[in-house]
Amino acid sequence: MSSNTLSAVLEKKIRRLCLNDFPCGHGSWRKTKDSAAGADSESTDSLLDLLSCHHSPWRYDDSWSPQASALRKLAVLSPQHLHTNFIYSYFTTLRIVDKGVSAIDNGLLKFSKLEELVLSANKISEIPAENLPSSLKILELRANRLSSLNSLTGRLPPCLQYLGLSHNSLASHEDVSHLTGRHWPQLVCLDLSDCDFQDQKTLLEALSSLPCLKTLVLEGNPFTLAPSYPGFTVDRLPALSCLDASWISPEERHSFRGLAEMSELITDTASATVNVGRMRGILDPLMSVEENAPDFPVVSFSYFITYEFLSHETPGELNLGSEAKFDTASTAHVTEDGSCDTDLLSSKKCERETSKPDTEVCVVNTEGACSDAIRVSSHSTSKLTWSECMDFSDAQTYVVSSLGDLKKFLNQGLYLRLEEEKVLSWPAVSEDAPVTKNSQTVKEKKGGKGKESPGKSGSTKDKPKDKKKKSVPELVQDAPIRTILGSAHVPLQSLVKGGQKVNVICDLGVLHSESKVEAPQTPQKVRIWERKSKRTRRRERRSQNREKAAMQDRRIQHP
Repeated sequence: MSSNTLSAVLEKKIRRLCLNDFPCGHGSWRKTKDSAAGADSESTDSLLDLLSCHHSPWRYDDSWSPQASALRKLAVLSPQHLHTNFIYSYFTTLRIVDKGVSAIDNGLLKFSKLEELVLSANKISEIPAENLPSSLKILELRANRLSSLNSLTGRLPPCLQYLGLSHNSLASHEDVSHLTGRHWPQLVCLDLSDCDFQDQKTLLEALSSLPCLKTLVLEGNPFTLAPSYPGFTVDRLPALSCLDASWISPEERHSFRGLAEMSELITDTASATVNVGRMRGILDPLMSVEENAPDFPVVSFSYFITYEFLSHETPGELNLGSEAKFDTASTAHVTEDGSCDTDLLSSKKCERETSKPDTEVCVVNTEGACSDAIRVSSHSTSKLTWSECMDFSDAQTYVVSSLGDLKKFLNQGLYLRLEEEKVLSWPAVSEDAPVTKNSQTVKEKKGGKGKESPGKSGSTKDKPKDKKKKSVPELVQDAPIRTILGSAHVPLQSLVKGGQKVNVICDLGVLHSESKVEAPQTPQKVRIWERKSKRTRRRERRSQNREKAAMQDRRIQHP
């Protein structure tokens, strides 16, 4: 018998009850009418106190079954009844949670009167119907490893009233085919929350065949992000009383009447609008500039917000007028100390805004699996110069057709980054001016001082204009230096659970210090500085030659 089967875990639990050991069962510690009184014997009341006293070492945790403590008391009062079949048939409720159970074996059939079986947070991948007791009424398999319901082909418990399959990887049409009235004729409550069902029509068609279904939980499935939910579900299941832990009022049922017949309105798309608002709390970058700093380079700063959002289509190519009837909007206001106010809401009117994300598209892997990769596009707000309060007023609307990927993205959340762009500007020096001047000086040496070029005579008229042009020099910008000053995470899990709005103030924390990476010089500037260095060397050589000539003249005059 494998140690991770359900029967092995149950046998271990029953052995720990110590039904035949002190203070339970038969033994010399029991005081009877015929036995002589002694220090080593206890009365029945004293033995029962040892089972229930909080400070007693024989007190046992019975949270896995309410019958466990009752069975131990029975082992003190009537130990002669505790045979094997009686013990198994005594249990009606078993709760084995997070115990590493991987299989439901036929050992469970020994519990012939079992009515409630809770196996949440285990490693079960199959539900063998033939190993389930026929008396079972409640079956909870939340957060297991179920990826298929194909094992439910045998004899199912006919009296099952509650079935919990939430937080499992169930999504196929074959799984839907096992959720019909033919399999579960007495099912009253069904929990399918946080699964991966995307076809709303097919699922509700199968669930409509459950004659006794009154309570249904579907939140967390990808199709619940579509605009047709929950109206289509309410109208398609008229006998339903409670949906996603909310009672269905007569007004709601009346407002959704007839929606199930309008199949053309049921779409598998959802829209999301991200709004970025105001930002405060950034120090003026010019405060750190010294008073005696040189005029150049001219330094300019700008600030913007970047984030990545799920995008299977380019937002600029989306037609928001016909498909986007469900609007999920996010408003982010970055306030003092880098706080961000994020707002997610839903309505039947979609804002007609065209988003302009960056062309860069990256891939985000969830849980380290390539099959779960989702595509996101990076978007940047407009760049603003520094001010005490910078209002970006940026709104981008995205329409997503893959609701499964949208669910994964919302579970991950939105990451906002505050970035600073620093640009250095230098005066541009033309390449022709110094070269022309050098060529003229050479010609003057060769041709004499009396000869003047015809263009030089008219240059005096243009001198005022040249002075005006030189007063405002043309600036050449270096490559921008971008620095991430802070980041924040906006949790969006509540939208998967049916929430309509997320309003979060994000604290970006202490802003990072400015990056020390310098922008590379442009090739034009490099040539300028090279020419300047050549001129300097020529001047030094000329001065050295003049000094040598002067020294020689002195030697000749004073031999």
